[in-house]
Amino acid sequence: MTPHTPSKPPPCLKIAVMGAGAVGCYYGGMLARAGHAVTLIGRASHVAAIAANGLRLQTQSFDAQVPLAASTEPSAAQGADVVLFCVKSTDTASAAASLLPHLAAGTVLLSLQNGVDNAERLRPLLAHHMVAAAVVYVATEMAGPGHVRHHGRGELVLEPWGAAAQGASGCASLGSQGLAQQFAAAGIPTEISNNVRGALWAKLVLNCAYNALSAIAQIPYGPMVLAPGVQAVMRDVVAECLAVAQADGVQIPGGAAAVDAAVRRIAETMQGQFSSTAQDLARGKPSEIDHLNGYVVARGEALGVPTPANRVLHTLVKLLETKLVENQTKGML
Repeated sequence: MTPHTPSKPPPCLKIAVMGAGAVGCYYGGMLARAGHAVTLIGRASHVAAIAANGLRLQTQSFDAQVPLAASTEPSAAQGADVVLFCVKSTDTASAAASLLPHLAAGTVLLSLQNGVDNAERLRPLLAHHMVAAAVVYVATEMAGPGHVRHHGRGELVLEPWGAAAQGASGCASLGSQGLAQQFAAAGIPTEISNNVRGALWAKLVLNCAYNALSAIAQIPYGPMVLAPGVQAVMRDVVAECLAVAQADGVQIPGGAAAVDAAVRRIAETMQGQFSSTAQDLARGKPSEIDHLNGYVVARGEALGVPTPANRVLHTLVKLLETKLVENQTKGML
């Protein structure tokens, strides 16, 4: 991987964030704070709060109201140099279709999503645009309308692509190198890797180890890993994920030792964090579990690799989602 240190290029990007939840608001807020023209595209409650007061960006080092634009409409991406695509994996296809009529010829779309195949799914849907995958390592939550709270980390890993002549707004150097420099200058540590597939799988393993357990118990990572039996279950989940990755020809950076260290580090650095799956279920929303443990189960079936621990966690979360739907239906009667 090639690290990029902040070199302070002038902020000139016009950026749209499609799916302005916790991840999108954090990165959009950081880029807006650095001087880029950012528009968040998200739910009406957040848009109204941001229009009135700006985005409250509460991090471990500062707490600021960041002025930026916000809209509920995909048409707000018109003229963007870069779209940070942050929707749930379940919404990838529909969100891409809604964006397509509004993307300029030079727009770069960066997938900042959980799961390993979103960029692959997006490329045929946005065939005339540059689509690149990114691996996201950040702990955030929406603490209220227009209020994002940062719990830790924040780095990105990008796959490489060549420089475009210029972006939709005339900002030069929209290749991966130029974009990484702009992100780093905005306080977002950014690396470029020729093995983003492996890095996405490494992130997937972490999600499979933590997300479902945190969601089922509605407990943050720190106390979760101290509960009896949890670490043994996590080891089983990780071992299955690594076996599927190996069978699929994926080279995970650093191998099993690096994954094990990363699993331990999550609980140490994000002790108060609830998983995104836990946050979805707590809000009565469907989760991305089909693209996490469910994806590992599906690939395992295709490759002949058994995944019993991942199957159980996937099934339990799906049962909880079914229960939520039933409760919501009863509430409407």
